[in-house]
Amino acid sequence: MKKLLLALLGIWIMVAAIAAEGPFNDDIPDKYTVKSGDTLWDISAFFLSQPWLWPEIWHVNPQIRNPHLIYPGDVISLIYLDGKPYLTLNRGRNVKLSPEIRESANREPIPALPLAAINSFLSRTRVVDPGVLEAAPYVVAGEEKHLLSGIGDDFYARGDFSGEFSFLGIYRNGGPYIDPETKELLGIRAQDIGSAKLKFINDDIGTLESTRSREEIRVKDRLLPDEERKIDTTFQPSQPNEGTKGLILAVEGGVNNAGFLDVVALNLGERDEIKSGNLLAIYKKGEVVKDRVAGGTVALPPERAGLLMVFRTFEKLSYGLVLKSNRPLAVGDSVKNP
Repeated sequence: MKKLLLALLGIWIMVAAIAAEGPFNDDIPDKYTVKSGDTLWDISAFFLSQPWLWPEIWHVNPQIRNPHLIYPGDVISLIYLDGKPYLTLNRGRNVKLSPEIRESANREPIPALPLAAINSFLSRTRVVDPGVLEAAPYVVAGEEKHLLSGIGDDFYARGDFSGEFSFLGIYRNGGPYIDPETKELLGIRAQDIGSAKLKFINDDIGTLESTRSREEIRVKDRLLPDEERKIDTTFQPSQPNEGTKGLILAVEGGVNNAGFLDVVALNLGERDEIKSGNLLAIYKKGEVVKDRVAGGTVALPPERAGLLMVFRTFEKLSYGLVLKSNRPLAVGDSVKNP
C-alpha cells in the first residue's frame, strides 16, 4: 500500500509539474503530418520546450498499440481535454477494405535519432573489461606477409579458436576510460575495425577472410566473437533520476571538442540507473574572474551549453549523441538532469 501511495504521489507531482511548466512551444499548429526523414527527437522538440516530457503528454488511442511508433503520413494533433493539452496520433495509413481485398502500406517507423550518426556505436562499438583484448586472438600477418589487409583479403591470427563461432569482430585497443574524479577504470574501448570469417584452424593459427572493414587490418589487432545483441533504436526521450550528475569523458574521433551530432562518452552507466533515451543537459564550467571590488578571484556559475541523449549504456559508462549545442563543448564538461 505504501508503494502504491508513493507511486500515485509521484504521478500527481509529475502531472502538476507538466501543467505548471507549460511544456508546449508557442505558436505550434494544431496538426502535424509526419514526413519521411523526420526523427522522434525532431517532432518532440517541434512541439515541446522540454522534449523529454514526450511520453507523458500522449492521449492514448486504444486502437494504437504503441503511440511512440510513428510512421510517415501519420498525423499528430494537439487537443484539449478538461482544459489540459494533449497530443494524439492518427494513423495516416491508406487501407482498403472489402470482402475480398485487404491491403496496407508497408512502412517503417521513424527512428528516435538520426541513426546514421550512431549506427556503428549501436551495432559494433564495445567496452570491455581489462585483460579481455590481451587474452583474445591477435593478427600475426596478412597474405604473403603483408602488414595490412583489407576487405576480401585473407589474413592469419594466433590464439584460442576453440569456441563454436565462425564470424569474429576485429578490434583495436582504443585506450581506457578513466573517471577524472574518482580515477576508477570504467572500461577499455574496443575500437571497431571490421569483421572476419574463420576459414581454417591449424593448431593455434587461424586463417580468416575479411568480410567488413572500416580501416585497414593491422598486425596485433584483436579478434572477439560477434556480440549477439538486440539493436535498440526505439528509445524515447526521458529524464534520468533527479540529481543525476556526470562528466564527458571523451569525444569520438580522439578530439577534445564536440558539437551537434557528435558522440561523447559519459562516466554514467547502468549502475547509475542511466537508460537509453535519457536526456542530459551539458554545462560548461564557469570562468574564474578577478573581483575588482573585494579583491581576489571568483568562480562564475556553470553555464548551460547543450543537450544530449544517451543511446547506448554499459555497466559503468554510456554513449550519448549531442542534440543541441549553443557553444563549443569539451571533454570535462559536466552533465546533469535537464
